[in-house]
Amino acid sequence: MLARVMSVGLLAGLLAGLVIALVQQVTTTPLILLAESYEKSGTPPTGGATSGAPASGAAHSHGGGASEHAHGDAWEPAAGLPRFFYTGIMTIATAVGVCFLLLAGMLIAGDPIDERHSLAWAVAGFVASGLAPAAGLAPELPGSASGALVARQLWWIGTVAATALALWVFVRMENPLPRLGAVFLLMAPHVIGAPHPHEFESRVPAEVAAQFAALSLVVQGLLWACAGVAVGWLWPRLAPRPAGRVVAS
Repeated sequence: MLARVMSVGLLAGLLAGLVIALVQQVTTTPLILLAESYEKSGTPPTGGATSGAPASGAAHSHGGGASEHAHGDAWEPAAGLPRFFYTGIMTIATAVGVCFLLLAGMLIAGDPIDERHSLAWAVAGFVASGLAPAAGLAPELPGSASGALVARQLWWIGTVAATALALWVFVRMENPLPRLGAVFLLMAPHVIGAPHPHEFESRVPAEVAAQFAALSLVVQGLLWACAGVAVGWLWPRLAPRPAGRVVAS
């Protein structure tokens, strides 16, 4: 069983990560490069910046593996193929993690692992880890104002946990009282409110930031969906083969 879980998780994550890395290259990455040019210069870039402006800082994952951006004067991969390679590696690593989460959830719940159930789990995972937190903390570009890092991380973790538990109650329980409690659980993080900066200042135009936030959620949703489909498709195909009969002579 363990070997099967590892094989499906790694292979499904590789397939989903490669697809999403290509999608990122034509959706969120050009916006990140544009924002980095604003962050570096403080002035709008001249013509052609949207297709690849010089960046500053080390790349790291953002938005559930759907993008990367830079800070400081640390090492960074060169623009073009090296940057695509390192971004792709991080995206594949994120996709592998998502696949293992899906497998663990379905195995613990005792659900059959097929394309339909795996995709349903993937949708729930995206709602809990992407859509619900984005209602309070939208994906951000370099140069955007933001609240304290630790406070944002704690709020994100709490929101993901509360949303996941609420979805579990809605799906698994028929009693109206637990479902009513799940409604309050869904609302609690947003009533508390996400940590935001005292002043909203950004060098990036609002139109670019809004487009990035929307595309990041789309890419993250595609990541979960691709991972779910890949897991559900591979699991039955990598089932152990029954041992052949030994015919006595």
